[in-house]
Amino acid sequence: MTVEGVGWLIAAFLFVLDLAIRITAIIVIPRNRRPTAAMAWLLAIFFIPFVGVFLFLVIGNPRLPRARRRKQDQINEYIAATSEHLHFGTLRPHAPDWFGPLVEMNQRLGALPLSGDNGAHLISDYQESLDAMADAIREAEDYVHVEFYILQSDASTDNFFRALEEVAARGVSVRVLLDHWANRWKPRYKKTIRRLTEMGADWHLMLPVQPQRGRMQRPDLRNHRKLLVIDGSVAFLGSQNVTDSSYNLKKNIKRGLHWVDLMVRLDGPVVLSVNAIFLSDWYSETGMVLEEIDITHAEVGSGDLDCQVVPSGPGFEVENNLRLFLGLLYAAKDRVMIVSPYFVPDEALLLAVTAAVDRGVAVELFVSEEGDQAMVYHAQRSYYEVLLKAGVRIWMYRKPYILHTKSLTVDDEVAVIGSSNMDMRSFGLNLEVSMLVRGQEFVTEMREVEDTYRSLSRELTLEEWEQQPLRSTVLDNLARLTSALQ
Repeated sequence: MTVEGVGWLIAAFLFVLDLAIRITAIIVIPRNRRPTAAMAWLLAIFFIPFVGVFLFLVIGNPRLPRARRRKQDQINEYIAATSEHLHFGTLRPHAPDWFGPLVEMNQRLGALPLSGDNGAHLISDYQESLDAMADAIREAEDYVHVEFYILQSDASTDNFFRALEEVAARGVSVRVLLDHWANRWKPRYKKTIRRLTEMGADWHLMLPVQPQRGRMQRPDLRNHRKLLVIDGSVAFLGSQNVTDSSYNLKKNIKRGLHWVDLMVRLDGPVVLSVNAIFLSDWYSETGMVLEEIDITHAEVGSGDLDCQVVPSGPGFEVENNLRLFLGLLYAAKDRVMIVSPYFVPDEALLLAVTAAVDRGVAVELFVSEEGDQAMVYHAQRSYYEVLLKAGVRIWMYRKPYILHTKSLTVDDEVAVIGSSNMDMRSFGLNLEVSMLVRGQEFVTEMREVEDTYRSLSRELTLEEWEQQPLRSTVLDNLARLTSALQ
């Protein structure tokens, strides 16, 4: 065969292969996937076929491995069976008509039961939160359960780690979970692991990407949860990682960036629910069931708040956190306050927010003036125009601070706080934990924090937004397209 004939043969083969890729993509990609995500993947594959296919094979499956999902199903069944006949405190009377069905939906999707007689108090100062957790750890008699997306031993967290060392030295069981990918490439990782090992902590990596050990899943799945449980009597939950407020990153230090977070200290029956999340993640990562840990006997807390812990992530069939947020937004009658560092809504969430405004609900969104992740920052900005035109008030927390709190308050009685952002990553790719709280006194605390955030922010107006340069609009829109690749 001549060289020209070989060239034609190669060209024909590539043409057939390209056509086969496109046809297969149309059949495979849209199945059980959001239309926006499916369209983004199809565009990527149609415009850059071979690169698009490679990326899809690497990060196109938003689900955990099948064995991990089976473990999650076992966990859900165990929690449901264990809690079926338990009495989790006395619930507050006169709940709104919509509250009961919302709680029932959450539990049906994998949430823990609603519990009453809980105490919950916010800690909004970054270092104060770390020290409060250290103080609680020092009171431990039996065990300490630590689960954080990022866990670093540094000057800011030294008190926290010293507390762990002290209780471990007197025989308290210290169990630690930290996300593999989020920590592996961060400063002080080796020092942190060495310190945990030397104190005798039983530590494990969450969602490890270690193909040489047969541990592999989509590499950008993360366990984004932040929680701490002491003896099943006290717990902490929220948005803050255990690290310096700069995350010890040179780029953050150079820009003077510091993170602003919010944690909640809990006591009462809800602590059992937080502990159940830790135990489920422990089982998922280690295969070990901690049968000696009791999650069936609850202590009455220091307050009478109703609380429900809602886990979410790729181990569940649907986006539990997104459905919770949608239910609350459609139930709101007076006002909604959203605090989310990464606000990249899908169509359903955007519609719920704008529909709330159309019903006469006052909606305010708190974000950061400056972003730490360029793609997410620009994707978020692409929604500002439609939000402003709908009547949403946008508050931009002044740089060089990154407002990292994740919360939602509805009217004067219900709130959500936890690790979940309102973006597609938190809805589909991250393991998150949120807590639904009913109680005016807790919402009052949240309102005080929101007032502080507002005083440290400037309001973005539609007039200002319409003056942005064309290059910013282009960047925002491009980032918005890539945000749908799930």
